[in-house]
Amino acid sequence: MTTHKQRSVWVRVISLVAVGFGLLTIKEGGTVLFGGEAARASAGNYVPFVLWFNFVAGFAYVIAGAGLWMQQRWAALLAVAIVAATALTFAAFGVHVYFGGAYEPRTVIAMSLRTLVWAVIAAVAWRQLLRRRVI
Repeated sequence: MTTHKQRSVWVRVISLVAVGFGLLTIKEGGTVLFGGEAARASAGNYVPFVLWFNFVAGFAYVIAGAGLWMQQRWAALLAVAIVAATALTFAAFGVHVYFGGAYEPRTVIAMSLRTLVWAVIAAVAWRQLLRRRVI
């Protein structure tokens, strides 16, 4: 397999992960935000700024995934921005918890997963689309 084909395969895989992750994020966040009182009650002690960030970020996930599918360099930069924004939101969530704010323990797991998934996507995208080999 040539280097270009290997690059294409990995970029295609992460693009599908990004789009799928984005669509699930939009659906889940939208259900809690716009689904009525029962949906909010089932979400428990969600932290509104984290929920809103994740919902809006879901659209960025889909855009990044589409750009990655087309192997656009800007999509790799967007993936880096997504992981940075996710990490900052996770840190702000940590501050919220530290100062005694109510939260759902599953938010810690979800934000850890989001940060990890986007760190991997950004790393692969950076390596495959942005890094230039110097010979």
